[in-house]
Amino acid sequence: MTSTADSAPTTRVQFWFDPICPWAWMTSRWMLEVEKIRDVDIEFKVMSLAVLNEGRDLDADYMAKMERAKAPVRVVVAANELHGAQRPGLIRDLYTAIGTRIHPGGEGDYDKAVAGALEELGLPADLARHALSEDYDQVLEASHHEGIDRVGDDVGTPVIAVSNPDGSDGPAFFGPVMTPAPKGEEAGAVWDGVLAVSRYEGFYELKRSRGVGPIFD
Repeated sequence: MTSTADSAPTTRVQFWFDPICPWAWMTSRWMLEVEKIRDVDIEFKVMSLAVLNEGRDLDADYMAKMERAKAPVRVVVAANELHGAQRPGLIRDLYTAIGTRIHPGGEGDYDKAVAGALEELGLPADLARHALSEDYDQVLEASHHEGIDRVGDDVGTPVIAVSNPDGSDGPAFFGPVMTPAPKGEEAGAVWDGVLAVSRYEGFYELKRSRGVGPIFD
């Protein structure tokens, strides 16, 4: 990693995601580009669209999708609880492996995406059983609320929280939503702007209608 200012301290970034969200995927790929050219340290954390939408009056098809959406994130949580101590960065790696299959790979069967990701990373195939298990739902919900409580419940995924220049906890925000994910110095320039506006205490919202869907390249 390099920094735009040698004296600038490392910015800690916490990134909450749900593996099934294509927009969180786009933002996460951008953040990994930022990590290459800015002095940032990213910690990936889980949240859940299913948890976010609990109790809401939504159509039956969408709620059924939310129920299926629990599978990948449950497996990520279980893998980290059982193997994360021995494998730093496991959440990041498993998210990348699952997300690559679901998003650019177009795999609509979450079970297949999870199984392939576990095999790729050399993790026990038996972890897939946690897709239907509530064993670690309390851990998932705690992580989810840790992120969503920073920004309010009228947003979705991803949620990003950054540290202040003095190292203390700084602002948090939903998004940014963008496509395709910026690369190289353009990714750094976008980050610089997002960081600047997020640190202005009175800043809340910047939005325009989306004209295209996620572009995976």
